[in-house]
Amino acid sequence: MGTAVGGGRAVPRYVQIADDIVQQIRAGVLKPGEMVPSESELVERYGVAGGTIRKAMVEVRASGLVETRHGKGSIVKDRPPVRHRSSDRFRRSHRQGGKAAYLAESAQSGATAKVSVLYIGPMEVPEGVAGRLGVEPGTQVLARRRLYFRNGTPVETASSYLPWDVVKDIPELFAENPGGGGIYARIEDHGHEFAEFVETLQARSATKAEASELALSPGAPVVHLVREALTIEGRVVEVCDTLMAADQFVFSYRIPATD
Repeated sequence: MGTAVGGGRAVPRYVQIADDIVQQIRAGVLKPGEMVPSESELVERYGVAGGTIRKAMVEVRASGLVETRHGKGSIVKDRPPVRHRSSDRFRRSHRQGGKAAYLAESAQSGATAKVSVLYIGPMEVPEGVAGRLGVEPGTQVLARRRLYFRNGTPVETASSYLPWDVVKDIPELFAENPGGGGIYARIEDHGHEFAEFVETLQARSATKAEASELALSPGAPVVHLVREALTIEGRVVEVCDTLMAADQFVFSYRIPATD
């Protein structure tokens, strides 16, 4: 049979098979570094045609839990557990304690964090960022692009864009290591007090280049997040364009119920 009925809706057989394989991975039945059974083995196990198994494996690869190696098949990734990305990650107390948000968050979850700086320097503001920063297209800004690792695995890329008039007198922002508390601490040190951070999230599939950079399977789910850092004067002094491996993050927010 090609489908099963659950909750009044037909569920394709390949989806059932994909869900079963994903659950085996999450439960540790299929362990990191192990090969997913071959197509012929899965055909025999589930009693379906090869085409159904191939469609199921497309779904499994989209989960981001396996990677496909040419000529070898699919292998379960050795990826660390998810970590929480919470609404208090930008608290001033973290910056005053000398920890940037990512490092503070990783330390709380008991993970080993590493940040690799890919580029720091001037560039023309990207299309779509100019309006957020309140500058004209083509304006020079400072760009800081980083690749974040957790327990040796790349999990996130982030590109920060900062107005030139804000950064030109803050030499630490041009260094790979801006010092304790990260770039937000240095910005506040120079009189720009933060009022809030506004984040917009969108889930989508990774492009081929993004999947390669984050060591994901082609088409794996990612979360695209754009953050604006606003001062008490209402000025946006940073736009951060971030891409995260979806299987590495759980988002937790506090939402006030009163004024």
